[in-house]
Amino acid sequence: MQVRRRQFVASAAAVVPAVACQPLVFAAADTASGPLAIASFGFDVTPPIGHSCCGGWIPDLTVIDDRLEAIGFVLLGAGEPIVVCAVDWCALANSAHLEWRRALAEAAGTSPDRVAVHCVHQHNAPFACLETEALVAAQGDLPHVIDTAFFQRVLDAGRRAVRAAIPTARPCTHIATGQARVDRVASNRRVDRDSQGRVGRSRTSACTSAALRALPEGLIDPFLRTVAFYDHAEQVVACHYYATHPMSFYGDGRCTSDFVGLARKRRQAETPGVRQLYFTGCAGNITAGKYNDGSPHAREVLTNRLYDGIVRSEQALEPQPLQRVAWRTAEILPTPRTTFAADTLSQQIAADGAAVLERTRPAYMLAWLQRLAAQRPVLLSALEVNQATLLHLPAECFIEYQLRAQELCPDRFVATAAYGDGGAWYIPIKEEYRCGGYEISVAFSEPAIDDLITAALKRLLQC
Repeated sequence: MQVRRRQFVASAAAVVPAVACQPLVFAAADTASGPLAIASFGFDVTPPIGHSCCGGWIPDLTVIDDRLEAIGFVLLGAGEPIVVCAVDWCALANSAHLEWRRALAEAAGTSPDRVAVHCVHQHNAPFACLETEALVAAQGDLPHVIDTAFFQRVLDAGRRAVRAAIPTARPCTHIATGQARVDRVASNRRVDRDSQGRVGRSRTSACTSAALRALPEGLIDPFLRTVAFYDHAEQVVACHYYATHPMSFYGDGRCTSDFVGLARKRRQAETPGVRQLYFTGCAGNITAGKYNDGSPHAREVLTNRLYDGIVRSEQALEPQPLQRVAWRTAEILPTPRTTFAADTLSQQIAADGAAVLERTRPAYMLAWLQRLAAQRPVLLSALEVNQATLLHLPAECFIEYQLRAQELCPDRFVATAAYGDGGAWYIPIKEEYRCGGYEISVAFSEPAIDDLITAALKRLLQC
């Protein structure tokens, strides 16, 4: 099979001071002609009992209900190998995300900019930021964010898994796409507003307020999308994408992949010859709150509904010969919130007697501030395969970015994974900053990040 080559023009921007918004830097890597192959891998990322969850401000793990996994694939033959991976962790921020990409790249024999790693964002799981861990560890009285020895063991496991997978690679000859509407799972969390549009109470992942649950579903993307890779007629990898916070309930010390992971595992058990991946889309303002009261029964119901969406999306799959593959990247350097001051954040971290959250969250803020001051950019990427694009975005992007990407390319099948590099925390669209609400209070960048991401989308999608 010959892969048609395409030419892309890369644009670069001059470096500007970290206090300003830096235009994106774009790079394109075209495919090499020749046959393609795909190798899938998986490895355990379950933390030990006693490990912190969600940055250390909810209870540590005491019970393992079901194990956490990292699942991915390596695409071979399209230039240097391309690696895509989904991880059952809350977040990978700053250098922790880069270390994951470096480890998988080393094992695959490629460069870190050809690796996409995305967290599924379950909360009873690690929120890894090595810079934040160093800041809180220096205090001596704060819970650890991440056990660094465990973190390194996981990276070693990832290297072993990728190296073991590559010799088992299968020919990758066909691709198929499908989608299905998911019934009563996703809902917008920012629907309680006053006459000026300002957000009142947030409809969180689990919502017991009858009044909030009675409010409209709000803006969501109702579709679960599937992109599947084939060795001729045999499916070997299936990637599923859906935008909602993945928690039914949490903060109880029970390790679980929650309803999205349980649905994926059910499908995996039914299809042992197919590696099943699940990616959380742009869910910064999306939860299951309208349809979830936080009960064990609700978790079961949500699992069934998401599983049903996966199965129905696969019913539309019609494999087509693989004709075109391209990998594109874009780097952005946002502006940190003008309210962030290193001295003030350091004082908050060191504040004896303050709540853990009020000391640890500033550590994440300071890590972000220091990263941007050092001009270490955020990587976005896209894998284009025929008329499908697997889009890789950072952190907790609002759903509008996912919908915007689809609007930019109405003739393409765009499957979006968010929760890549989590250093920025929440990424609202610029119009929402004036509306307040929880998400705005934990958005680490100025509203101009919207313009940077939108420009990056246009470059990555090339529509």
